[in-house]
Amino acid sequence: MNVHCQCRTRQYGHGVFVKICGITNEEDALLAIAMGADALGFVFAPGSRRQVHVDQAHEIVRRLPTGTVTVGVFRDERPERVIEIVNTVGLTGAQLHGREPLSEVRWIRQRAKFVIQAFTAGDPNLASAANGPADVILVDSPDAGSGRLFDWKLAEGAPGGVRLMVAGGLNSDNVGAAIRRLRPWGVDVSTGVETSPGRKDARKLRKFIQEARAIGEIVEDDERPPAAPDAPYNWEFDELAGS
Repeated sequence: MNVHCQCRTRQYGHGVFVKICGITNEEDALLAIAMGADALGFVFAPGSRRQVHVDQAHEIVRRLPTGTVTVGVFRDERPERVIEIVNTVGLTGAQLHGREPLSEVRWIRQRAKFVIQAFTAGDPNLASAANGPADVILVDSPDAGSGRLFDWKLAEGAPGGVRLMVAGGLNSDNVGAAIRRLRPWGVDVSTGVETSPGRKDARKLRKFIQEARAIGEIVEDDERPPAAPDAPYNWEFDELAGS
């Protein structure tokens, strides 16, 4: 298996990677996949309006089509618990959305197929994100999950040579502008495709994914180069996404 070719193809003229986050039920999970989503996110962070129980997520994941990319979203959770949930639910990888120290990110990455590490827009640590073990770097609004848009200038501090994913206030009306401005590898959305917290809307999902794909195909001359060959990326994420 060539796990590197699909990433380059998708990034250069074939649309961005689309992750639909905040999945709370089987109906929405299947709907998002049917609409063309590349990955689904399940939130395990306490206090989130979209938090799901481990057993609930497991029941959803086991009914998804084979090869569906699934991501567990955690915030300042014990590394051992992160891996326990990833394995119990049968998730593809983990997204760390807190202030996890580099040592914990590395420990989790050694035991999971891949890791997405989130940074708040404007976080000075974003500039050195390429030195960490995460496979994908996500830049989000300071108020994650609120659906509030942030100043995209704050995401321009992300280093080159990383797979950059953008979240925070995205919807079908602005995702195209975000892709043109930031040239991300992927986009992540939750509130922007919902009718209420945790309930996805079919029309919003379709429009968001179609817009992201269309603008991603137009943006041919991506100024952000692929990740360095020695970056941690020995998982099948891109191949699954391209299937």
